Amino acid sequence: MIILTKLNGIQFVLNCDMIETISENPDTTIFLTNGNIHLVKESMKDIIELTVEYRRRIFSGLLSGIGDK
Repeated sequence: MIILTKLNGIQFVLNCDMIETISENPDTTIFLTNGNIHLVKESMKDIIELTVEYRRRIFSGLLSGIGDK
């Protein structure tokens, strides 16, 4: 889950696993697999970086438990 900001300034949490495509035209538009669309203040690059960081946190937690048995 990543925190993003709508164009009106309200923050919300997005399940980044649902992202299908992102475009900038000029507003950043996120298209989800369920058909929903979100316009956000963050750039496409920022969303990618937030998603990568989220996945690093998730997978590092999983990997730290390997070999503990």
